[in-house]
Amino acid sequence: MKAAFTQRESFACGVVTGMVLVVWLAVPLWGQQTQLLDHRLRVVQDPRPVLDQWPQFVAPVEFERRWEIAPLVHDPKADLQVRAWRYSYHVRGAIEMDNFLDGKQTALIVVHPWGIDDGQGWRSPEPAGVAFFCTPQKNQLYRQHVRLVLNPLLKRLRPHVRLVIYSLPGGLDSVRSRVYRSTEGRPNPQQRRQAYQELLRILRSYRYQGQAVPEQLRLDARLPVVDYFRQLPALDAGPRFNGSGFWSLPIPLVKEILYDPEDVVFYDAQGYEKLREFLQKHGIRHVLLCGYATDMCVCNTTAGYENLRRDFNVFLVGDATLATFPANRSPAVPTLAAISRASMKVLITQCSWIQVKN
Repeated sequence: MKAAFTQRESFACGVVTGMVLVVWLAVPLWGQQTQLLDHRLRVVQDPRPVLDQWPQFVAPVEFERRWEIAPLVHDPKADLQVRAWRYSYHVRGAIEMDNFLDGKQTALIVVHPWGIDDGQGWRSPEPAGVAFFCTPQKNQLYRQHVRLVLNPLLKRLRPHVRLVIYSLPGGLDSVRSRVYRSTEGRPNPQQRRQAYQELLRILRSYRYQGQAVPEQLRLDARLPVVDYFRQLPALDAGPRFNGSGFWSLPIPLVKEILYDPEDVVFYDAQGYEKLREFLQKHGIRHVLLCGYATDMCVCNTTAGYENLRRDFNVFLVGDATLATFPANRSPAVPTLAAISRASMKVLITQCSWIQVKN
């Protein structure tokens, strides 16, 4: 049976079509159940623009071709409809599909929403220190992205997913473990208030001062370019410019984020095995992945997609992430480039493509 499944069809039609086209087989293969996917490529009719809602943060994607296939993920008790795409050189373009996720088996993970230059006390060292997006001005743009894009997504999806998780650098320290819920426990409201005041005192008492950029450099006359970059790298986040002890401070969640006491904060030093165990213990199969920075932290840190994609169905929310953007005033094109690379390994969705269904 040939099915015509377009992004304009209703959720109910998608459910019926998916049930017909995606057939679960009870025959074990390598000890697991398998599914048979109808992978016949159909041209996307009247395609809507991709990632065009927030052009100041991510440039819209332009494909050579756009194809669609039958639903890929189709849970029996699906209440989230997530359209997504991947890129394939073999089809000379993008492959799109609708996915129907059970929210009880879904986690929304935000990678590295650091509380830098946001009034809580942790700030970029002067006059030349670097942290996060590496300049105070770019850190302000990131906070704007949290307010405009990430927070509405959190507010809309939190009631419909099993877990909301944030990852932060460092380990599970004595202060943050009493401010935020972690994999090890939930602090009570009084513990949160007391620990947060302690967090503020620690952050505001640090002297955010490092060395200035040198006015003179003595360079190797034979290889001055090599020596120049050796002596003054583009990014030196060590004690020279940031000051001693900067990275030992307890990094908080950014003040703007809509944090809920039931949200979980996971720390990179806990390791991926701990994160995987925690997610699987809560029945998670699907991950809606957001965060900062797309080309580095969202990709390669503990909660990045290079780890998660081995064990979970990962959907990178393209407009709920920002890439680093050196030599650019805007993150739009660098974020597009990072998403394009990611689309060869994980599925890409966007805020407007994630819909809650009854």
